Amino acid sequence: MSSLRAPAWWSSAARRLLVVPLALLMAAGATSAGAVTAPASKAEAEAAAPDRLRYDVSLRGDADGSHWTGRQRVSFRNASDRPLREVYVRLWGNGDDKCGTPGKPPPVKVSKVRGGTAGRLTVNCTALRITLPKPLARGERTAVSFDVSITVPQRNDRFGREGAFRFLGNALPVLAVHDAKGWHLDPYVSTGESFYALASDFRVRIDHPAALKVPATGRTWTSHGKPGRTVTHSVAQRVRDFAWAAGPFRTAVETSPGGVRVKSYWAPNTPAAGVRLNRKDGVAAVDRFGKEFGRYPYGEIDLVMTKDFGGGMEYPGLVILGTTEEGGAVVHEVAHQWWYGIVGNDEYGAPWLDESFAQYATARFYGWDTRDCWSDADWPSEHTALTNSMAYWSKHPGEYHLIYMAGPCALARLERTIGADTMARLLKRYARDHWYGVSTTADFKKAAQSVTDNDLGPFWTKHRIR
Repeated sequence: MSSLRAPAWWSSAARRLLVVPLALLMAAGATSAGAVTAPASKAEAEAAAPDRLRYDVSLRGDADGSHWTGRQRVSFRNASDRPLREVYVRLWGNGDDKCGTPGKPPPVKVSKVRGGTAGRLTVNCTALRITLPKPLARGERTAVSFDVSITVPQRNDRFGREGAFRFLGNALPVLAVHDAKGWHLDPYVSTGESFYALASDFRVRIDHPAALKVPATGRTWTSHGKPGRTVTHSVAQRVRDFAWAAGPFRTAVETSPGGVRVKSYWAPNTPAAGVRLNRKDGVAAVDRFGKEFGRYPYGEIDLVMTKDFGGGMEYPGLVILGTTEEGGAVVHEVAHQWWYGIVGNDEYGAPWLDESFAQYATARFYGWDTRDCWSDADWPSEHTALTNSMAYWSKHPGEYHLIYMAGPCALARLERTIGADTMARLLKRYARDHWYGVSTTADFKKAAQSVTDNDLGPFWTKHRIR
């Protein structure tokens, strides 16, 4: 999710990128009361499963992209030592509307399940258990499939609409993760992200009216469909989610000096100066972060820009940007391609690992002065910590901005503590070691301590990295 408005110590160049209204992030999100988590494994470590996922999806959109129907197949392997007896499908698109009302059903529906027996929707209609026909042993593969129906809500949001434009972030059902903590079935939060997924392959066929342009995750191309219709094809490998948008966008394509295809889509009423700036900074950022953290592996990234979208939202290979004349949060959202996308994390359990790291990368990109950018006196309470989960932040939405402010400041101070060159080597190696994997706070603390003779224990305590 995009960052907050900058405090006074950041430059005007920085502030133009931080466009999410504070009120948006202060809106109360869901609490952890609806979480459903299986008992933790007796083993100290257990491989995350199901893994090596492949999603094959075929969708058809209506006249304006408000409703999509189709079929989805998910094949997967059991990486765990334990037999896998069920999987859970997360219907994140139901997060805000939950189970709907008698006259207004939830926006995402799954039916005609094959490959297992579907249970009842749980966790406010965001989780569907599918019991497998027989236990899946370690290393074995199987698949489940189902019909999917998606109706875009009447709100301007990551899964929503703005005028003639539709945003389908977190709309496609994905499988939940099981590890040593059990099944991750955390509730949806609107304050930030609840999403936790393993790197997966997607092959998606999107049939839509020819008048609509459809930016999407992955490498995309189009073919002719039935009269008046176009088919957008996408292949995305080792990504954690799949998102798309639809509308009468204006478009432009350019290739960065580093060889990444940057495709820009914008609504006609989007300020032209902001579109130009987003395109310029987006191209520069994807190459800059490729040098700092490892080459961008997906070949293509789409920038989707509208005038009134609230801030920005990141998905693999696609970012949605609210765009003023001063641009938008494009650099922060591009940084998320590495911090959450390539280097994964449990976004509900440890949101600082993606938001603070993306904002630190943004600060480096713009050369913001981060000296004295955070005071210990600014911690609201003794319970506040950078490493708190969304269960905490959703109960304390007025503190969530700390992820975007205190977090990057802590990383900037770590850079000054161990040295700029050492910090650069640390992050590049850390990204390499967790490429397409999952990182944790403990992983990062261990990696940071390994590059310095200084005892970082007091540093972690001071900056509430627990």
